[in-house]
Amino acid sequence: MADGDFLRRALDAAGGIGTWSWDPRTDKFRADEAFWALHGGGKLAADAGDGARLGEFLALVIASQRDALGEELHHAIQARRPFRREYQLASSQEGERRILLRGASSGLDRDERLLGTATDITDQRQAESALRASEAKYEAITNSIDQMIWSTRPDGFHDYYNRRWYEYTGVPSGSTDGEAWNGMFHPEDRARAWEVWRRSLETGEPYHIEYRLRHRSGEYRWVIGRAQCVRGEDGAIARWYGTCTDIHDLKMAEQSCELIARELSHRIKNIFAVVSSLVMLPTRGRPEFQAFARGVQARIDALAVAHEYVRPQSARSNPPQAPATVHGLLGMLSAPYNVDDAAVVAISGDDVPIGSRAATGLALIFHELATNAVKYGALSQSGGRVAIICARSEENYEILWEEVGGPQIDGAPERRGFGTALSERVVETELGAKMERRWGADGLQIRLIVPQARISL
Repeated sequence: MADGDFLRRALDAAGGIGTWSWDPRTDKFRADEAFWALHGGGKLAADAGDGARLGEFLALVIASQRDALGEELHHAIQARRPFRREYQLASSQEGERRILLRGASSGLDRDERLLGTATDITDQRQAESALRASEAKYEAITNSIDQMIWSTRPDGFHDYYNRRWYEYTGVPSGSTDGEAWNGMFHPEDRARAWEVWRRSLETGEPYHIEYRLRHRSGEYRWVIGRAQCVRGEDGAIARWYGTCTDIHDLKMAEQSCELIARELSHRIKNIFAVVSSLVMLPTRGRPEFQAFARGVQARIDALAVAHEYVRPQSARSNPPQAPATVHGLLGMLSAPYNVDDAAVVAISGDDVPIGSRAATGLALIFHELATNAVKYGALSQSGGRVAIICARSEENYEILWEEVGGPQIDGAPERRGFGTALSERVVETELGAKMERRWGADGLQIRLIVPQARISL
């Protein structure tokens, strides 16, 4: 096979490549069929058996690019250097013009001709344009959100942060790529952040952590870091995408609320202690009153214990010995209202384990019910009783509060107190439960329906 035939077959196998030559002394421009096919064929291709003029070829190029292309060709001959240029065809419709890349060898051949190829790169340029548009859209979206966004390679190497990250941290662009991001964290949080991040990289589990991030002001502010991986068709992790959300003000507000709640609880417990002492004070030297006073004191002490489960709790302030079951919690809450062996609050039915979050919510609800029963309901009169009946089903855990022996009820009250409104909020937000009320002549009846999954939280 001749060298020329071998080259032609190789070019045909590559697809869409034409060859050309130009003799500047005779201004003869010769090209093969593949070249003219790229340029739309036509009369020029049919008449160019003996070679066309360079100007005839340039006439096929869009007018705005002809002069520059001709100058590039002449300059390539004079400087004897490689030549590359993209151009568009004049015959193409607007927006659909073919873009071609033209390459030429360095200098002239032995016949003093400039040789080269032409390649259709329309699809390549359109793909690049679509990619640029997609990247611009992604940047516009990520930078329009008041959120720090980042992404990493499968191995966790950070290679992208949006503009918000650099605005927030004040560090130079690219300075936190790779593993440098950990240096932005508070020294006390770095080891923990690395541990959580490594676990996510190893397992593919979502990344979620709270840590202190250095702000551009130099202050360390609390943020939530979240990330999830994206997997390829083979199931392997292809990339990680994450965010950082500033929660510093919320964190400070929570800490203030916690401090206030603990201070308030401390003062209330002091009040219980003072009242308990005052109850016993008159019994000094009066033995006949001591039994009665001790009974009152026991009820006050029980209220103090129950109070620990009514106030807002946090991970640092949860009661050290929380009841393990619903009956245990209700028994502790009802203890102040039961006198001797006369159980005015009776608990029966199915018992189930209870989580600390659900215990706090239920404690607040039933403390409010008991308080109202003492003030207005069954426990405000001698002989009044409260029955608490628990029933477990496949999906829910129902608790029935039933009052009997109290004052005559004419209907629902005209206004709701703060405690009732707070209880209803706890029912919905903390327990995801439903509360049904029935104001009957024989007493108030309340049915609390809690999803099984929420009882264990």
